[in-house]
Amino acid sequence: MQKRREIVEAGSGDVFVDLGYTDAGERKLRVQLAMRLNELIAAHRLTQAKAAALFGIPQPHVSELKNYKLSRFSSERLLRFMTRLDRDVEIVIRPKAKGHPSGLVSVSVA
Repeated sequence: MQKRREIVEAGSGDVFVDLGYTDAGERKLRVQLAMRLNELIAAHRLTQAKAAALFGIPQPHVSELKNYKLSRFSSERLLRFMTRLDRDVEIVIRPKAKGHPSGLVSVSVA
């Protein structure tokens, strides 16, 4: 019986880049925004129905957001949801960080 050798390739640290998505940066940003939104929804103890009413969307769309099915959500729309959760959104542009050839986009919630 012949032994098979498996080749393991180190990832870049960005799953969307590794999967070959041309819009990897946008996808990563939407996931980061969705993570923060889900944290805020939980912190406000909102049901999906209450979050839906607050955001002006149907409840099944909140379920998609909760489960990171983000194809129907743009970054802009997710940022608007942040403001409806009593958060100000501030965009800061600064020189590119070393080690990030395509630039770095990150989300933080204070």
